[in-house]
Amino acid sequence: MRELTVPALVTAPQAGGLADAVFERGTAEPDRVVLSRKDDGGVWRDVTAARFRDEVLALARGLLAEGVRFGDRVALMSRTRYEWTLFDFALWAVGAQVVPVYPTASAEQVQWMLQDSEVSAAVVEHEDHAMTVGSVIHRLPLLKRLWQLDAGAERQLVQAGAQVDDDVVHRHRMAITPDSVATIVYTSGTLGRPKGCVLTHANFMAECDNIVERYQPVFRAGGGEPPCTLLFLPLAHVFGRMVEVAGVRHGVRMGHQPDMTATALLPDFATFRPTFVLAVPYLFERIYQAARRRAETEGRLAAFDRAADVAVRYAEAVEDRAFGTGPGPGPALRVQHQVFDRLVYGRLRASMGGRCRYAMSGGSAMDRRLGLFFDGAGLRIHEGYGLTETTAASVANPPEQPRFGTVGRPIPGTAVRIAEDGEIWLRGRQVFQGYHNHPAATADVLRDGWLATGDLGALDDDGYLTITGRKKEILVTSSGKSLSPTVLEERVRDHPLVDRCLVVGNDRPYVAALVTLDSDAVEHWLAMRHKPELSLSELVRDSDLEAEIRRAVVAANTRVSQAEAIRTFRILGVRFTEEQGLLTPSLKLKRRAVEKAYSAEIEALYRT
Repeated sequence: MRELTVPALVTAPQAGGLADAVFERGTAEPDRVVLSRKDDGGVWRDVTAARFRDEVLALARGLLAEGVRFGDRVALMSRTRYEWTLFDFALWAVGAQVVPVYPTASAEQVQWMLQDSEVSAAVVEHEDHAMTVGSVIHRLPLLKRLWQLDAGAERQLVQAGAQVDDDVVHRHRMAITPDSVATIVYTSGTLGRPKGCVLTHANFMAECDNIVERYQPVFRAGGGEPPCTLLFLPLAHVFGRMVEVAGVRHGVRMGHQPDMTATALLPDFATFRPTFVLAVPYLFERIYQAARRRAETEGRLAAFDRAADVAVRYAEAVEDRAFGTGPGPGPALRVQHQVFDRLVYGRLRASMGGRCRYAMSGGSAMDRRLGLFFDGAGLRIHEGYGLTETTAASVANPPEQPRFGTVGRPIPGTAVRIAEDGEIWLRGRQVFQGYHNHPAATADVLRDGWLATGDLGALDDDGYLTITGRKKEILVTSSGKSLSPTVLEERVRDHPLVDRCLVVGNDRPYVAALVTLDSDAVEHWLAMRHKPELSLSELVRDSDLEAEIRRAVVAANTRVSQAEAIRTFRILGVRFTEEQGLLTPSLKLKRRAVEKAYSAEIEALYRT
């Protein structure tokens, strides 16, 4: 199959913008709880539709009083928190265009994004962010205003707008059309300088409305239990932004958590108790590995591994039945599954609050076995695929018939085409207008209504898309052998001790790899083997640990030909982090940045 189109389920709005939903729901369902906000004591406090409407209106009046006008661009630099959502909708209410900035961005990156997007005002989270902006402000002549959330920005603006009439805000809001620009979101820049993707109100409406309609089991929980989600994805990333907009437009109660680590999230899962979550595969990997380490500490590792195997086989049997290729789980497997549901799976679900039955995953590829495990354990993960240029997901696994190991079928209103060279092309109302200030780059990717993604993939006979690599990441060895590094990298990362793997070999005689370690897993590994505590830099010389990593590399090499196999590797005594500029906010490797930072280590891999 080379092309597939799925019709839209929702008619595109002909008027209005994203902020309208706040005011419409505030009037129609004033007492409905639409958000929850943590107080100073860490207790979740409900926010009704009427209260959120009033807060957005009061903040919008303040923005107008301080000089923000229709069409102005305003930067938002913060972690994921309630105030981000509040400012987003207040800015949209007055017709401003929001420019999200990653909270870990360097001064150089901040300067580039704010200058390229021509912002006139900025909202930052804390003093460090203010200092970052301040260090480059001499190169930002258009920037006239700076507000700081932790210094009372919300209160200051509300006070400033006290004398502004509500009708002034509403006149601005009524001037917005679906084709008005809502935001300029900068790509994560895995292969070069970030480009600003111009996304309209219509892009978000088409994306969110069709996804919510198609995935009703996720976004409209039944059984008298209102849907709710804990939002922890970076709101500077389009995936998190899509979740925010979908939640506000469709009355899904949301809470905010600024830390995307499992350690920080699990306590909030327990108190907020989401019915679904949206995350990147890395988080699900960490949750699984943490559960497995806990079982080993308690002397239950063999039971946990049996339970994992049963979950995978059970989910595979359910998948086969859904596609008409099998009868489903047999009696013996069902009994085993019921036993482990009480002993293992129930505990895993309890760690996520006890009510979570669905998840959506994007940003990078998820291992098929991991998806099957969670499905068998009672948490169905719908893996999807999209880009900043497509306002997040364009393809996702359908709720009633997921095919694990693929990213699913086109969402309603989307077409997918596989070009002659295997590149994935996408078309739909969620596809962006173009790159801000970069007409040549826009022309490179927008072709007769289709977006050329730069990713490689294949559609099977049922219309499910599998991602096979990225055109610009294909390695070509000096012998002329071409390969996609992701297959090897993902397989090496299956080992619990491995945090990251970077495969290299472009213009080299053979393929090699850099490997980093998961510090939590290593700490557990040392304790279980009664080894002394060692730093990561000391561990890289441990022969037992090297043998473990070598087994991971050998296992990965079974997936490829001998010419594509990893010949040698090096364990690094550090981790790749977003703060170092080596990972994107969705935790993907910035390949060029890592290769530059560790060029000496890479060169050493090829010394004879």
